[in-house]
Amino acid sequence: MKLGLTETKYLKDSIAVISELVNEATFKVTPQAIELVAMDPANVAMVIFKLLPSCFTEYDVKEKMELAINLNNLKQILRRVKPDDALTLEAEDNKLKITLQGQTRRTFAIPILDTDEKEQKVPDLNFGATIKTNASLITEAIEDADIVGESVSFIVQPDKLMISAEGDLSKAHIDIDKSEITQINVHDMNPLRAKYSIEYLKKMIAGAKLADDVIISFNKDYPLKLDFKTIDKVALSFILAPRVEND
Repeated sequence: MKLGLTETKYLKDSIAVISELVNEATFKVTPQAIELVAMDPANVAMVIFKLLPSCFTEYDVKEKMELAINLNNLKQILRRVKPDDALTLEAEDNKLKITLQGQTRRTFAIPILDTDEKEQKVPDLNFGATIKTNASLITEAIEDADIVGESVSFIVQPDKLMISAEGDLSKAHIDIDKSEITQINVHDMNPLRAKYSIEYLKKMIAGAKLADDVIISFNKDYPLKLDFKTIDKVALSFILAPRVEND
């Protein structure tokens, strides 16, 4: 396996986001893509990642292989990538060799881990609402909600998405109206409502580094899915379990 990359942000930013949720991960490297499906240690969130060969200047993968990597180790190395560096990844001697070529040539190696973790399957979910909007709008809304609460409610109607949070004394409420920027598709005329952890959402919404838009899918008291995609380059998705509380 030998992979060459000049548009390093797609790998660097993806690993930075994923490593906030997952400590160790097994990447499937095939001639078609690099893929990852992983759960966070608390089994609250799932990460689904795909990096396509069209991102790479060299993509030499003869056969399918699995690379189990400590993501914090990989993130620390990728932080050292300068804007004009070319990056090369090679698997040899049970190590992942990472070469950064710029004004200097820097080489790092991190161990490929032995892992017996079972393969994660992406669940088949049936969403009642899908919203496509500018990722910056959702980022701002989550940051607003974070001021007052630990959880946030998503409420959708045919004409708007509402995001609200409550603390002991404070409240925040954000309306995102249907528009050219915000497309809303709901299967029910009644408002759908579900509550999620702000702590997890803050980590997930960092996927906005990879794409201008986000697709939000959820249902009443049901998992939330966030999709960030750059066509022919990268896809990063998250599934987050709801907070179901007995009022």
